[in-house]
Amino acid sequence: MNMRTQQIMQEFYTLHPDLTFLEAELSKALRLLLDTFRSGGKLLICGNGGSSADSEHIVGELMKGFLLKRPLSSDKKDLFTNLFGEDGKQIAEVLQEALPAISLSTHTALSTAFSNDVDPSLAFAQQVLGYANPGDILLGISTSGNSKNVCAAAMCAHVCGAKVLALTGQSGGKLASLADCALTAPETRTFRIQEYHLAMYHYLCAAVESECFTQ
Repeated sequence: MNMRTQQIMQEFYTLHPDLTFLEAELSKALRLLLDTFRSGGKLLICGNGGSSADSEHIVGELMKGFLLKRPLSSDKKDLFTNLFGEDGKQIAEVLQEALPAISLSTHTALSTAFSNDVDPSLAFAQQVLGYANPGDILLGISTSGNSKNVCAAAMCAHVCGAKVLALTGQSGGKLASLADCALTAPETRTFRIQEYHLAMYHYLCAAVESECFTQ
């Protein structure tokens, strides 16, 4: 772990001393995410309501620069220029490196069609079946830990050979038992759980970015 990541970690626990009990699990979650991205895998994310919004938020932090600018490598810039001349050069100077992440809440036509035609509780699972490969990770977010559609997606992830990371509330619920790594917020009230979730996934996004990019 580089010095910058260590500083991110220290700041996180200074701001959130009530989450030190999760230090081992947060470190495990970070390792799982790094293993996934470094091996060319992707992150799939699902949740309902506020947790669906969190799914979108996480994608926004990973698919573009979060705390770092993430310029393209020299090889990629050269390829843009060689293939497309000045236009390619200008594009390459603006684009940022991405960590592949997909929110399963965004595919409205697919999810509503599957919900209407088949089973709404399995709409996330159907997407996991189509997207997930060994080496990928599903992040399931459920404040109760018992969201049926999120739990079904976790089961499907295991069938596909993907790992499962969970963000839940204090009880953990069924989702925690289905996860390779479960981050349980020390709260029972939904809005407070979500506040903890925000802090945890911002930390993970910052730490992953710090380890994956040199700038």
